[in-house]
Amino acid sequence: MTKRRAAPQPDSEGGAQMLFVTLIILLSLVALSIPVAAALGILGLTLDQVYAPFPLYRAAGEIFWSVGTDFILAAIPMFILLGELLLRSGISTRMYSSIELWLGRMPGGLMHSNIAASALFAATSGSSVATAATVGTVAIPEGQRNGYNERLFLGTLAAGGTLGILIPPSINLIIYGVLTETSVPQLYLAGIFPGLALAGLFMATVAISCFLFPKWGGRTGQSGFMDRLRALKHLVPPLGIFLIVVGSIYAGFATPTEAAALGVMAALGLAAYHRRLNWQILRETLLGTMRTTAMVMLIILMAYFLNFILSAIGLTQQLTDFIASMGLTPFTTLLVIVAFYLIIGCFMETLSMMIATVPIIAPIIISLGYDPVWFGVLLMLLLETALITPPIGVNLYVVQGVRGRGAITDVIIGTLPFIATMFVMIALLLAWPGMATWLPQQFY
Repeated sequence: MTKRRAAPQPDSEGGAQMLFVTLIILLSLVALSIPVAAALGILGLTLDQVYAPFPLYRAAGEIFWSVGTDFILAAIPMFILLGELLLRSGISTRMYSSIELWLGRMPGGLMHSNIAASALFAATSGSSVATAATVGTVAIPEGQRNGYNERLFLGTLAAGGTLGILIPPSINLIIYGVLTETSVPQLYLAGIFPGLALAGLFMATVAISCFLFPKWGGRTGQSGFMDRLRALKHLVPPLGIFLIVVGSIYAGFATPTEAAALGVMAALGLAAYHRRLNWQILRETLLGTMRTTAMVMLIILMAYFLNFILSAIGLTQQLTDFIASMGLTPFTTLLVIVAFYLIIGCFMETLSMMIATVPIIAPIIISLGYDPVWFGVLLMLLLETALITPPIGVNLYVVQGVRGRGAITDVIIGTLPFIATMFVMIALLLAWPGMATWLPQQFY
């Protein structure tokens, strides 16, 4: 029988030491390119062996069963399926063409279209990667034909794609709500204004860039008013799905999971209406959904097991006590946490970063008196920044993969103005928390 050491004493020094060991092990596993789910599981088992006075791993079966049967998590495969249907049924292509007719006349018109289309697609798919890939597939050939500055054009696609985890319905907000036991409907409401504000700031960044460097704006499109008016019909399907999903939640007709199912049914109906619903598309859609769902759910299961280990060995409480002993003000502590996420976001994938850190960070934030709903929105902004910061920014590789040529440094350079814009948005949310909390307060 393996001899277990006694549980560590709950002092601040022990908390700091345990946190250091935890971070070193986690970063080492990530650096070795071990899959995220396996890395979280290995970390949990290691901490169990080193710090727990009795074998905690025996509770894994009960944890996996209770998490796997959680009703709210059933929304995740539904939203993934919804995004796959919109991508493969051609709805997203028609949506982009319609937005292009309205915004293409502006300086940098297609770049504005990239951001607006990303915001609209984000309001139906809930995934940043799906948003960047879908809009990028349609937009990149158009940008090349019309002489846009390629780097800034690619930057709009990578940055616009990040809106998928902030504008509801967002898969990441669901996971955050489950991890912190925070109301998902309140989180969805809290994400609306900041998401729209960030999209507006992105478009302002494009406008300023094209004003300073007119050649970057490419050739503006020409279209008649009647053409633009007729194109509005292609915006109705995505807006309709958004209203069905989000509206049914706040009207009290459906839970987030049931609302996601309603969105899938609406997408199936639209695909059938456009004669894009056949066995081949259904097969590809379901296979893509199963692959993504399996990856996400395995990460979540391992994260819950790790969370159980962290709580059982007392790391969360010890870390809270350690930070309290430092004598920092709540706002200074918050700034340290923001800096931590900005730094670690350069080296970790966003979903794994959120799942691995939220169980440790969220109790500290709540103990300092901050609103968990507001912090959820702030965290999404920090995760969005991580999506486009090198060297591990996922959206950088998604856009480069869709582009299929050249060096990824073009995408990285193109996103730099938008990273600065995100810093501005983070500062605005820190200075004005009501941007996120006002709307939920009106409903609840």
